[in-house]
Amino acid sequence: MKKLACLFCFVLSFAVSEAQDTYTVNGELLELKTEVNGKLDLLWNIIDGKYRYFVRTENNNIVELKNTKVDGKFQQEYKILLSELTNESMSTKRLNLTLFSLKEFIDKHNSNTDSSYQSTAVRNKLHFRLGVFGGVTNNPFITNPDNVSTPQFGGELEVLDAGQISRHAVFLQAKHVVEHDDLQYSTTELSLGYRFRFINKASFSLYGNVKFGTLNFTNSTVVTNVDGVITTQEFNQTAFDVPFIFGVGADIRVTKNSFITLSYNELFALFLDNQGNFSQDFALGYKFNL
Repeated sequence: MKKLACLFCFVLSFAVSEAQDTYTVNGELLELKTEVNGKLDLLWNIIDGKYRYFVRTENNNIVELKNTKVDGKFQQEYKILLSELTNESMSTKRLNLTLFSLKEFIDKHNSNTDSSYQSTAVRNKLHFRLGVFGGVTNNPFITNPDNVSTPQFGGELEVLDAGQISRHAVFLQAKHVVEHDDLQYSTTELSLGYRFRFINKASFSLYGNVKFGTLNFTNSTVVTNVDGVITTQEFNQTAFDVPFIFGVGADIRVTKNSFITLSYNELFALFLDNQGNFSQDFALGYKFNL
């Protein structure tokens, strides 16, 4: 337990910092990070929960890359601006207003116009987040006649695709459910699951989870009373299931690289029966980008 507490403290104290400078753009004071540095510079940051991108020219002029919406149609001003700044030497047809797409475009322009420029655009296929959590659960899929809730804690590795703000993710989770005096049951579970963010903002996301594979190491004590004779039996079991357990959760950004997580799990399962108690499986956590 002491080791787990130390690990939790270490994770909470961990923060990924990125160099950034302060600029004045059209009278607005902004802290921006430099993503590309060359003939054209790419600057960006998350400001008031929104991704904002800027280019800096050789004469130190900073202009924001915009994609405003008028009458339901995006104007794609950023494409017009970048086409002008690159003398229409590169097509902007497939250029997206995302960090990597802009980085790749400007990096290529710098490489084409400066033989001494060192390319920095490397396409990352996967993005990782590491998290820890703790909460309570009433173990809705086991016999629990008094509807006892017990503590739980664990950790999770989340793997996202290469999208700027990915909606899709898979996760590998380890959790431990603690034994209670009135419910002599504990389990350590390893699970593999899928997550879809149906509300997906830079500052907040709301998602659904499904665990499609679980491996449980369970300890339980069963007390029986037959004709006044009380018998106690202890069981140690290992079980692999494909239960398809569903839950929901949310990520709330607290720094540029970390999030507070809220989750409500084990709402129902396709291949496990609820044993009479509606789910009371709640957890609060913290996760950060690797």
